[in-house]
This record gives sequence, structure tokens and C-alpha cells, in this order.
Amino acid sequence: MRKRDNAFIFISKSPEITKHIAKEIGAKIDKGTVIALCGDLGAGKTAFVQGLAEGLEIKAFVTSPTFIIINQYEGRLPLYHIDTYRLMSNDEMFELGYEEFFYGDGVTAVEWAQKIEELLPEEYLRVELEYVGESERKIRLIPYGQKNIDLIEEVKDKLIDL
Repeated sequence: MRKRDNAFIFISKSPEITKHIAKEIGAKIDKGTVIALCGDLGAGKTAFVQGLAEGLEIKAFVTSPTFIIINQYEGRLPLYHIDTYRLMSNDEMFELGYEEFFYGDGVTAVEWAQKIEELLPEEYLRVELEYVGESERKIRLIPYGQKNIDLIEEVKDKLIDL
């Protein structure tokens, strides 16, 4: 792990490690948190959300909501999993009532968040996933707002040896 400004960077050697990183975050996350996932196709965004769901004690199998746009899961906190890949404009996010998810009592994970960046709340956790090798990924956690800085500070020690 390396820290650059407020960013924490991890190298994940496998999808299982990516899930484990997200699980540690999910175990400590609080209601009203938005996770903005950015990365190419196959970079590990859905694997990250699967780990997040484990940390939130969600028993259901998490899949990408590419065609239905939003999946909702119940656990310690509700998880709203949004995939903006097929959206053509921010107007479609307004039609979905995105504010209910972003400012509600659950946790919201948004895949392809870079498409709706201007709609993201002031405080959120940006997760950038980047190919390094066939199963290796660079995961950059960029916290916006003190709540998210504190979250990453709380879990980073558990992630150092991964």
C-alpha cells in the first residue's frame, strides 16, 4: 500500500483479494456512504461490490445490474448497487430518483461513476480499479470528506499485508 495525498493504493493479486479489501471496508462502512467505482470493463468493479456486500452481511449473490440499472440487497445496511454503463444522460439518473439512494439510510455503490461525476455527493469514496496484469489490479481508494478519510484510516492497517 502507498499513500499519495489522500489516496491509498493497493495492488490486488486476485479477485479474492479485491473482494477482501472491499469486505473490510463494508464491515466498517456507515449509512449514507456512496462508493464511486471507476475502471474499464472487467477491472473488478462488481467483484469489489461483492466484497462490500459480504462486509455488510448480505447473504444474497451480488451481480452487476447492467441491464436493470439498480439492484437492492438487504444486510446490516441496505446496499444499492447502481450500474450507469447504459445510461445516456444524467436525466436518466434523475428519473431513477438517485438522490433517494445517495442521501438515504443505505450504502450506494455506483459502477461507471465517472459518467455521473457531477451528480455525486460532496462526500464519497472513489475506488479506481486499473489492470496491472491478468488477475492483478491496482486499487486506488480516494476518500472525499472526513467520514471517508476516517473510514480508510480505520481499515488500512488490516489491508497492508494483502
